[in-house]
Amino acid sequence: MRKGLFTFVRFGMVGVLATALHYALYWLLHGLMGANAAFTVAYVLSFVVNFFLTSCFTFGTRPTWRRLFGMCGAHGVNYLLQMGLLNLFLWMRVPSEWAPLPVYAVAVPVNFLLVRFVFTRRKE
Repeated sequence: MRKGLFTFVRFGMVGVLATALHYALYWLLHGLMGANAAFTVAYVLSFVVNFFLTSCFTFGTRPTWRRLFGMCGAHGVNYLLQMGLLNLFLWMRVPSEWAPLPVYAVAVPVNFLLVRFVFTRRKE
């Protein structure tokens, strides 16, 4: 139980950092290339940082190609969810500067479940 709590806290720390990086990059880029392109570029860059921190810091595992592909799959689902929600909130006239914030509120818990499955399903 205690190990699971520490893993969740570390996941949260990495998630906050990756989400802050994603949002900062989005904020800087959205005026230059539009909301969808900026969201995608920021997502990819924050994903790279997220993968290494999740592997090494959160779960104490080596980053491997297998885990990278698993996390790509999990984040592929998460990306589609986030893009759908982003466009929903933009359609609802949420300003583009703020639209990612409610997206994160929905997508982060889903992402935790998917990523935890990738890193804990079996030892390599």
